[in-house]
Amino acid sequence: MTLNPKVRCLMRLAASTALTFGLAARAAAQVSPDEIVNPELKALEQTYFPQLLTLHRQIGAAKFPFSFVLSRYVGLDPDKQDGADSRGLEFVRFHERIILKVTGNYNAAYNTNLLTQNERASRTFQDVLVPVLRMIAAGIPQDVSCEAIGFEIAHHARSRRQNSDYEGKEILVVLFERDDFFALAATSTDAERQEFVNRAEVYVSGQRFGLALGKKDPIDLEALARSARPGSAGAPQSASRENGTGSAARKSPGNLNLGGNLRAYPGGSQAASRSAPIGGTQVAPVQPAPAPDAPAPPAATPADAERLQAKYQAQLDALVKKGAAQLHLVDYAPPSFAVFQNRIVLQFTLRNPQHFEKDASSIYRRAAQSFDLFLALELKELLDQIPQDSEIAALDITVLNQLAAAPKPASEAVEFVLPLKPLRQFVDAEITNQDLINQSVVLVNGVRIALNLQLVE
Repeated sequence: MTLNPKVRCLMRLAASTALTFGLAARAAAQVSPDEIVNPELKALEQTYFPQLLTLHRQIGAAKFPFSFVLSRYVGLDPDKQDGADSRGLEFVRFHERIILKVTGNYNAAYNTNLLTQNERASRTFQDVLVPVLRMIAAGIPQDVSCEAIGFEIAHHARSRRQNSDYEGKEILVVLFERDDFFALAATSTDAERQEFVNRAEVYVSGQRFGLALGKKDPIDLEALARSARPGSAGAPQSASRENGTGSAARKSPGNLNLGGNLRAYPGGSQAASRSAPIGGTQVAPVQPAPAPDAPAPPAATPADAERLQAKYQAQLDALVKKGAAQLHLVDYAPPSFAVFQNRIVLQFTLRNPQHFEKDASSIYRRAAQSFDLFLALELKELLDQIPQDSEIAALDITVLNQLAAAPKPASEAVEFVLPLKPLRQFVDAEITNQDLINQSVVLVNGVRIALNLQLVE
């Protein structure tokens, strides 16, 4: 049958459009190299982009005991996961090392009355981490240009409290050295895997954890550290490395957990749960150090953040209900308490209604305009509605900017960690905007910047 030329033209146009949308959908499943600021991470994303796209599809099609969804935002409720950012595979920086990070939400709800915390973490490890680990080991070359591979998986935990049921979230974080990761993929028993788990960095909801696979109780961390010291019997060879891979040399967990301490912004978006940077540089304390003769304030813990969250949840819910539209709060990242540089912060994520031309401005100019023309106008009302509690050291506010850029729009996360005392002084017109910024922390896509508001205008 001979088709009319006009019909053939329309068919070619439709096919071309379908192909374009198909390619765009595939790219949307993975962080685009164009979004990444760090040159080293950008090059890695470009090199392994096809493999990461394939892995994303394989993991999405795999069957787990309960549904598992790759996501850049851990701790999302199931009804919030559809349409959320599913780019859960990305290269980031952590403790001066480059890691390949796998982030996702596992929709299992464990009964805390029947399963201990170790049993819950062990189930998620076996049900999700092990099969995903094998897929990655098969899809990524063993000489991949990163030092470690990390997993960050949220699951649900249900408990009976008096006459009601309570459901919370726990986040399992496991960080393997690259060689251990690929060796672990070839194991088949818990006993074999346990050796590698003992050498890994493991956290549950922000706390260092001695994960014991298939056991009721965790391993004692002090005993594990003693066995890992260089020269001790049974010490793993990696324990004395300067990069802190062994238990004795590991660095503080203060920067490692999305549910308590991990965040990664190499690409331009940001995690819903966060408290210290993994994708950017180390940041300065939120508040100046105390005078030499004054005792240092006690370091806050994720447990402190969880306690405040439970205490003020109703007030935060009311804030969202009353001011979500007016304050431009995003619906997938509700206000939450977290630990930032050992201090309690209250986090907010706002979407800037203004749009920027990426090629017509710098990150410094956009950061300055995000504060002066948008965030500064919201601060007074926000301060009036937050809990009044002396434990809260700062507001950690992320402003999401939309960028018009070729070949497709992009986004940018500008984060302002604003100590409460100078913040209140600014709102009361006692100090200038620059005075406030000088006492704050500003990050763009996870990288701290120095910001002179007038200089960039």
